[in-house]
Amino acid sequence: ESYSLPLWFYSYSRKRILENTLSLTMLFPVRLTGTKYGCGTGGCGACTVMISRYNPTIKRISHHAANACLIPICSLYGAAVTTIEGIGSTKTRIHPVQERIAKCHGTQCGFCTPGMVMSIYTLLRNHPEPSLEQLTDALGGNLCRCTGYRPIIDACKTFWLVTICLMTPVTLSLSLLFKISLKLFSEEEFLPLDPTQELIFPPELMIMAEKQPQRTRIFGGDRMTWISPTTLTALLEAKFKYPQAPVVMGNTSVGPEMKLKGVFHPVIISPDGIEELNFANCSHNELTLGAGLSLTQVKYILGEVIQNLPEEKTRMYRALLKHLRTLAGSQIRNMASLGGHIVSRHLDSDLNPLLAVGNCTLNLLSKKGKRQVPLNEEFLRRCPSADLKPEEILISVKIPHSRKWEFVSGFRQAQRQQNALAVVNSGMRVFFGEGGDIIRELSISYGGVGPTTVCAKNSCRKLIGRPWNEEMLDVACRLVLDEVTLPGSAPGGRVEFKRTLIVSFLFKFYLEVLQILKRMDPVRSPGLADKYESALEDLHSGHHCSTLKYENVDSKNLPQDPIGQPIMHLSGIKHATGEAIYCDDMPTVDRELFLSFVTSSRAHAKIVSIDLSEALSLPGVVDIVTEEHLRGVNSFCILSEPEKLLRTEEVSCVGQLVCAVIAESEVQAKQAAKRVKVVYQDLQPLILTIEEAIQHNSFFEPERKLEYGNVDEAFKVVDHILEGEIHIGGQEHFYMETQSMLVVPKGEDQEIDVYVSTQFPKYIQDIVASTLKLPANKVMCHVKRVGGAFGGKTYKTGIMAAITAFAANKHGRAVRCILERGEDMLITGGRHPYLGKYKAGFMNDGRILALDMQHYSNGGASLDESLLVIEMGLLKMENAYKFPNLRCRAWACRTNFPSNTALRGFGFPQAGLITESCITEVAARCGLAPEKVRMINMYKEIDQTPYKQEINAKNLIQCWKECMDMSSYSLRKAAVEKFNSENYWKKKGLAVVPLKFPVGLGSVAAGQAAALVHIYLDGSVLVTHGGIEMGQGVHTKMIQVVSRELRMPISNIHLRGTSTETVPNTNISGGSVVADLNGLAVKDACQTLLKRLEPIISKNPQGTWKDWAQAAFDESISLSATGYFRGYESNMSWETGEGHPFEYFVYGAACSEVEIDCLTGAHKNIRTDVVMDVGCSINPALDIGQIEGAFIQGMGLYTIEELHYSPQGVLYTRGPNQYKIPAICDIPTELHISLLPPSQSSNTLYSSKGLGESGIFLGCSMFFAIHDAVNAARQERGLFGPLKLNSPLTPEKIRMACEDKFTKMIPKDKPGSYVPWNVPI
Repeated sequence: ESYSLPLWFYSYSRKRILENTLSLTMLFPVRLTGTKYGCGTGGCGACTVMISRYNPTIKRISHHAANACLIPICSLYGAAVTTIEGIGSTKTRIHPVQERIAKCHGTQCGFCTPGMVMSIYTLLRNHPEPSLEQLTDALGGNLCRCTGYRPIIDACKTFWLVTICLMTPVTLSLSLLFKISLKLFSEEEFLPLDPTQELIFPPELMIMAEKQPQRTRIFGGDRMTWISPTTLTALLEAKFKYPQAPVVMGNTSVGPEMKLKGVFHPVIISPDGIEELNFANCSHNELTLGAGLSLTQVKYILGEVIQNLPEEKTRMYRALLKHLRTLAGSQIRNMASLGGHIVSRHLDSDLNPLLAVGNCTLNLLSKKGKRQVPLNEEFLRRCPSADLKPEEILISVKIPHSRKWEFVSGFRQAQRQQNALAVVNSGMRVFFGEGGDIIRELSISYGGVGPTTVCAKNSCRKLIGRPWNEEMLDVACRLVLDEVTLPGSAPGGRVEFKRTLIVSFLFKFYLEVLQILKRMDPVRSPGLADKYESALEDLHSGHHCSTLKYENVDSKNLPQDPIGQPIMHLSGIKHATGEAIYCDDMPTVDRELFLSFVTSSRAHAKIVSIDLSEALSLPGVVDIVTEEHLRGVNSFCILSEPEKLLRTEEVSCVGQLVCAVIAESEVQAKQAAKRVKVVYQDLQPLILTIEEAIQHNSFFEPERKLEYGNVDEAFKVVDHILEGEIHIGGQEHFYMETQSMLVVPKGEDQEIDVYVSTQFPKYIQDIVASTLKLPANKVMCHVKRVGGAFGGKTYKTGIMAAITAFAANKHGRAVRCILERGEDMLITGGRHPYLGKYKAGFMNDGRILALDMQHYSNGGASLDESLLVIEMGLLKMENAYKFPNLRCRAWACRTNFPSNTALRGFGFPQAGLITESCITEVAARCGLAPEKVRMINMYKEIDQTPYKQEINAKNLIQCWKECMDMSSYSLRKAAVEKFNSENYWKKKGLAVVPLKFPVGLGSVAAGQAAALVHIYLDGSVLVTHGGIEMGQGVHTKMIQVVSRELRMPISNIHLRGTSTETVPNTNISGGSVVADLNGLAVKDACQTLLKRLEPIISKNPQGTWKDWAQAAFDESISLSATGYFRGYESNMSWETGEGHPFEYFVYGAACSEVEIDCLTGAHKNIRTDVVMDVGCSINPALDIGQIEGAFIQGMGLYTIEELHYSPQGVLYTRGPNQYKIPAICDIPTELHISLLPPSQSSNTLYSSKGLGESGIFLGCSMFFAIHDAVNAARQERGLFGPLKLNSPLTPEKIRMACEDKFTKMIPKDKPGSYVPWNVPI
């Protein structure tokens, strides 16, 4: 029996009823804006919510975290959904989780914070006293681009019973001797966690679950029907009636297919609470698991079974459990079902290769009866005879216990160790029979090397009867490589890496079994060499531990003076409660429209025709804006080169904007955009790489050049000369909030308001005014806050805002445009890939006397900021070193990629790495330690830069020395060498890198800033300024400035946001100087006010600000003032190569220790020590947060973040599933940050220094630590030649550099004999 009904569930403690439901609509239409939409594929965790259900059979309520972007509303019938709004708010009370993540400084831009909070909250609902492993595991599916995760872990640790961290002796002694602080927050102030005060499960839902008859529920929409059977009989009936309908449990497979690939299912069947699908039964010989069990439930069950059975019976279960710990994030594991994972048969499934070797059986059921099929290669290849029939349901999976003398293992290697799809994974099983080492049974399967899981059946058959020895291993490797073949053009690329992993995994299995055989029968089995044992050990792991050191504020300051105090981010609590409003959180405007872009699918082509007819005929479509509509206003000059807004004649990259669809809803706009038909004719040449640009002489501008000394003469007197080069890959900004804008016409006088997530309101105002042919005073740009930017929300944002404004102005209606993550990554570009070439002349002691360099950046299809990037790269390229004779030339290459743009560091992370690579190679050639060569070439206190600006490098030397001491470098270097001598397959590396980061914008005009401060009659203050709050805490620092200058408590001061209406002509927020410049403007305004009010205050010195404000008003004294700062003195002449472009220098040093697995390329950061010269910190919590966040982002740049493009210029990596930024598993196990005590005053804001960008370069300490480890592996293998490693140092590059018999054994494809899947950029 079935019935149709309205859908209802509980959210935010309220009953929600949806009458007309689109069946697969996700949770977001409820419009609780605290839940953030970050990627739409379940990969970032920003949309995490808690789902609670009551099970009437066991009388228990279950809670689990889930990704709202994947949850079909129809699956929530009868469930309680708790969003961030439901657990606490500033209007009611905040929850301890919200309080602690905010007060531990675990928020910066805040966009990811609600998801973080909900993940921790859900864990605490299930485990009020969690272990640290449970806490970090709960956050494994949540990404953060700002904080570096350390403060989030600190917040988690406050719920952990044991919070011991061994601090270094240096830190402890300093804290006793000097005024040194070691904490940024006080745990004693935190609200206690009281489980009795949590929201109760709605009683109505419990009653419904107990009493409601088991009937099939049907929800109907315009295009789709959702059938939710509650009994097995009803499920079989539904599947018989709709055999092609997918069975959806967690929607982690079907959902992304529908969203990303456009797959449509008119009927979806979703079983709900069917006991026969949700059970576990452990008998004498086997474990049977219901297909409806979530992967989290399977993980728990396997853990229980392992505890209760003898070890020899649990080897398969241990292997499965090991994979489940790293498979996806906890939200996905909570949603995904075992049956769905198996039946989907994804090529990179982690469980299927293991289940395929374990003699597992699938129990199937249909109306026609029961059937069993083996889970083997035929099933995985979807052979008709071994596959499910359309009307069949997978009921359960039967997994046999392991036998004595039977061994099972699983292996995987991914770009990131957790929450990342495997590059290659494997399941292996061998059975010897009683007491021998002769192979009786052998099964080997691999994932990631074919369209589905591949089983090496023939190889296994030929190895039966062989003894388990090295001869067998050698034969096995060759057999498997012959059978499991990969063409050079295989999808996913990394072909040689995959081939190597195939045999590397087999070798690991061989060693693992050999070790167990030795343990079981020490007499008969050969021993495993001690040096080889490391191949079987996991990479270094341990509890996360951190120490922080900064100087206490001078006690002479007034007690209420906030400068120098670790004050929480102004919006921290609102971030944690979801009350912080971002652009897309703004309420819908009456009659609002939505805009979606149509982008080019070709990299270099003429547009032959554009057919809009089908798109325009779709319901809800209002208009499509093309270049024709923008005639006369379709270009705008960005810096020195005009750029078109829309293209309808010729496109020069994939992702270029062709036209824009305007519709009544987001869904309608996106559907119509897919129906626009564009016909292209490809053009030549297609230029993608820097080498191709050089070949075609494709550059934007003449070269930029910097020269110092006499390079040519110096080369004649040096002892040695070397030449080398290094490639540095690009980087995606991956701000958590995608490009977002809402344009609202005001309805009179042609006024228009633009609400946009941007770093540059003035530019938005200018380009919109130009496009609408309006004066700038009619266009107002408003920015409350930005959910991360890193340089990526400037020029492309302006182009999209101008088109959106044009549509809004044309139709007289508000228009909203929010990019999907994939669109954003495709359209916006990122950090410039670089090619650096160097020729160095040096002496035997490592002194570099002559350096000739060439920098090439991949600028993309339009200029954007590419010229500025190479200029800044040139000015900062020497890093911390004095090269007496230097020549460096740089070119920005024009290619057929989306134009690359500013990204944190602005050219220095690439230019600095080129220099450090040269230093490392010089050290190797001299036979010296790299740190010795770094030290001998370092600036020596008072000196001169290549552009003849004076520099005092005293603090650079101090940072270097303190870093060496704090890290115990010498002792640990010896320990690393000892470890490497004792371990063949695991290696450690240690590297220390100095930092000199010049801060300045190159011109006075670019550094001007303004502010506006009002004092109201009640004594409260409103401040606005030209800086954008994008996570760095600039608004917090500005309030600290007002508090000090006006000597009033922070609670009296408010800041509403940034707007061109209050502060005009603002400069871009970037370059590490936002707080510097705007703070000086705010200070100027406050001093103006204070000077005016001096007579008033002196008459009543004991009065309050309310008294003084009223008195000033009564005497007609203005209580409003503008502040202005004209900018630091700055100049640079490229004709002479001389100038004073920078105001000051940030110094620092970082030491990192890493461990690598030579067989797989995996690596782990064991420890990082960072020392930074920050001047007098305005807010140590914010400054340390910037250092840590930048370091982790830099670590991503240099190790795991890798962009992949097709040979046709199409970006493959368009979301968190393909593009991996560092997750919580990637941060150093130990992290120690020390701020150098201030030693000199300057004319900056309170002698502080801007820290937004500098720390990113210190991430290369990881790069060189890995380089050191790889070098150790190569030298042990007799490879002493120069080691050339490019960035990022991914697992692929690490593994292939650790050459051994396995890398030599694999087949190699001849270049030119195949078309590669991707091109190296």
